[in-house]
Amino acid sequence: MKTNLSTVLGIRYPIIQGAMVWISDANLVAAMANAGATGVIATGGRTAEWVRSEIRKTKTLTNKPFGVNIMLMSPNKDDVVSIVCEESVNFVTIGAGDPRPYIDKLHHAGVTVIPVVPSVKLAQRIESAGADAIVIEGMEGGGHIGTQTTMALMSNVIPEVTIPVIVAGSIVDGRGIAAALLMGASGVQMGSRFLLAEECALHPRAKEMIIAATDTDSVVTGFSRGTGVRGIRNAFTDHYLEMERTGVPTEKLNEFAAGTSRISAVDGDIINGVVQAGEGLNRLTRIEPAASIVAALIAETKRTLEGASHLL
Repeated sequence: MKTNLSTVLGIRYPIIQGAMVWISDANLVAAMANAGATGVIATGGRTAEWVRSEIRKTKTLTNKPFGVNIMLMSPNKDDVVSIVCEESVNFVTIGAGDPRPYIDKLHHAGVTVIPVVPSVKLAQRIESAGADAIVIEGMEGGGHIGTQTTMALMSNVIPEVTIPVIVAGSIVDGRGIAAALLMGASGVQMGSRFLLAEECALHPRAKEMIIAATDTDSVVTGFSRGTGVRGIRNAFTDHYLEMERTGVPTEKLNEFAAGTSRISAVDGDIINGVVQAGEGLNRLTRIEPAASIVAALIAETKRTLEGASHLL
């Protein structure tokens, strides 16, 4: 399946596994790359030494292209950028800040630069700065979210830029991939679907929670404060939302939420932690190898695209 994105990244299928904090490590990333798609190491909350180690480990597990996510809010972002350049990573996704000061340095090291952007204006600005592609992520996705839906972003952004656009935000099956491609996307970024990969380090209790969840279990905390995070409803989200509704100061809310992603993903505390996942919960039903997931996604994408011809 050839698109502009697969050509730019040198991959067989235009699917990127999204960078999920505490979860996207060498084992998952290499499995994605070996399956013909590609993966991204998540660096949020990690030390520079851990990032270098995971990059090197990934290279022992695959000879295919893979990426690293750079969180521009991280205090060690400059160290991570330097490591990415020194280790000759194929590409980066980069967000939570202005990526423009880093584009030339990354390009000089031969690194493809793919910023995450929330609007048409920023997409055009990033394209003018020399980005190789962009990611647009709708508010249906898991984790930190923006204010536009996936459909709205595709409608607004894709016609206004010429570089490849990667669409994310609750795309969990081949029908979603086909829809994005028909809207003009060059590929998709998927996180929640690969939470159930066998190679994914997410705690088994969190995986079981995702499998048991239904569409109405998706909630967003912090949206009224401009820091929305989407996950699965539990005691933590109920308490947070009650605090949010009653006007608890943002500082107190931040204190209450600190560390909750890690304790669910790593420790398996699915009561007091937040299990980040997108809205497409009913399609997340079983744990499989990453290669099987990718193969099924591509097969369904092809069937959906071929079946669309009867509408003409």
